[in-house]
Amino acid sequence: MKKLLITTTCLLMSILASAQDFHFDEVTYSPEQTVFKLFAPNNAKCYVKVGKKKVKMTRMGDCLWTATVKGDLKGQAYVFNAGHGDTPGVFAKAVGVNGKQGYILDMRDTDPENWKRDKRPVCKSPSNLVIYELHHRDFSVARKEAKYPGKYLALTEPWALHHLQTLGINAVHILPSYDYGSVDETCLNEPQYNWGYDPVNYNVPEGGYSTNPADPIARIREFKEMVKALHNRGIRVILDVVYNHTYDIEHSNFQKTYPDYFYRKTPLLQDGAGQAVYSNGSGCGNETASEKPMMRQFMIESVKYWINEYHIDGFRFDLMGCHDIETMNEIRKAVDEIDPSIFIYGEGWSAGSCALPTEQLGVKANIPEMPRIAAFSDEIRDALRGPFDNDTKAGWLGGAPNCEESLKYGIVGGISHPQVNMKKVNYSQKPWALQPPQMISYVSCHDDMCLVDRLKASIPNITDDELIRLDLLAQTAVFTSQGVPFMLSGEELLRSKKGVHNSFESPDSINQLNWDNKLRYPQVFEYYKNLIQLRKSYPHFHLGSAEQVRKNLEFLDTPKGVVAYQISASDDCIVRNLIVILNATRQEQTISVPQRRYRVICANGAIDIKGLDYGLCNQVTVAPQTAFILHD
Repeated sequence: MKKLLITTTCLLMSILASAQDFHFDEVTYSPEQTVFKLFAPNNAKCYVKVGKKKVKMTRMGDCLWTATVKGDLKGQAYVFNAGHGDTPGVFAKAVGVNGKQGYILDMRDTDPENWKRDKRPVCKSPSNLVIYELHHRDFSVARKEAKYPGKYLALTEPWALHHLQTLGINAVHILPSYDYGSVDETCLNEPQYNWGYDPVNYNVPEGGYSTNPADPIARIREFKEMVKALHNRGIRVILDVVYNHTYDIEHSNFQKTYPDYFYRKTPLLQDGAGQAVYSNGSGCGNETASEKPMMRQFMIESVKYWINEYHIDGFRFDLMGCHDIETMNEIRKAVDEIDPSIFIYGEGWSAGSCALPTEQLGVKANIPEMPRIAAFSDEIRDALRGPFDNDTKAGWLGGAPNCEESLKYGIVGGISHPQVNMKKVNYSQKPWALQPPQMISYVSCHDDMCLVDRLKASIPNITDDELIRLDLLAQTAVFTSQGVPFMLSGEELLRSKKGVHNSFESPDSINQLNWDNKLRYPQVFEYYKNLIQLRKSYPHFHLGSAEQVRKNLEFLDTPKGVVAYQISASDDCIVRNLIVILNATRQEQTISVPQRRYRVICANGAIDIKGLDYGLCNQVTVAPQTAFILHD
């Protein structure tokens, strides 16, 4: 036992040393030769199969295996085997159908025309982002004129780019687009659907969204074409990444190279044999160990690879609360060295108990320890729509009491503010954002019901007119808040998923956008478009710093069901003072305002950026379930 302990300790020290200068360059191609490397400690032998050729690998130190094969191997398939089954490795950059085999490529062959000239759209501050979350199939599969429905290339088509650009968003958050396990790429003629939160190969695009998953180049080139097309329209691309768990354990590439190293186990739970079992903070059967040196290095290199090879502009970390704080900060540091404007945010929670203490994890309460990383605000979300665990219970939009303070907390961007009583804020007893851009402001996303369905479920006998008024009011609260606004694709079309709460594997008939709604409800799209333009046009809505928000945002006295505030801008701004009034009640409300001459830019469910003269007044009347915005 003592000898085993010494051996294990030495190996761990070797791994720690390796992580400091190790890179996951598993395949290095040149026309003359290809060099293979695999991080696979604790194995007596290792080999790589290239085509039909089986090549023994040589151990280098305690952790690394290597082999060099002469000749031009471009286009050939390969797999490693370290005694636990065939694997393309943990860092495959090109794979075939269903990701079972890696492929040897010259990555320059995957670049679209003028790829080197592709530039990241300018974004001076995260506060200026307007994020639009979409799934490839949802967005395009039902669009009649789509040439590539459900594919990466759909986002290169004129109709798609025109819609996004007209709406005014400047960042697209795409649901998981790496190679995942729940869609069989050999049967794409049969409709298959999944959100993709079941990673297999983290560093190569999913083949189901390509026109030919059997061609290792196609998925890569088409993904790049998508990025390039969006960049050309001034739209950044944010990738949803799921490093917190794998599709399964037994067949994962991590497990086939170094069993159990990349996963956490917990001694608190034991199987029948008295052994520690896999921790399940992800709720998906396992959780990865981001705190371990090589898992941390893997995550850092993976993020950098997506930036450098695919020109990705931001990352949304699924269940960020499963990852340790140090790793998240190391990722932020590595990204800053490439481009500090690349945005990082995540879910500040886990789906179960993790094996690490909460104080070490990237949960929402620990965001102050991750100064340039943002998290979703469930405070403003649930204040508006109702609690996450009860779809039939309404929030502020449905007349629920005691929601105003949580809404105010969201409006200021999750920071401390003298007029926000944290004792009355849901979920958080103290502010968790140091600066407003650390808070993602939203009312709906792919998870849970979309906004229309939630309003229908929580407000009995709601009429269509009331539904539209409350939908627009909710998004007005989101887009006039000081955090980073985020919306689910299709909300601008009054999207419904027929009441399905968790549509991760529901058919297209549930998830697809209904593009006919753009003609059926033109006032909804027009309002969303103008609301986004309103946010962009007035710096009042993205002051950027906590100090400026505390100095310049003042809440006004209002009755229950109404929240109102005044924002002041700098002296050199044409509009000095701007007032936002949000009325969720079913009655007109008369609200006192500082006496001035005003122009109205939002009233009665419509927005006019230029504004209409309202005259000199010290009171305004706000229609039921609408927003009222005016400036001096």
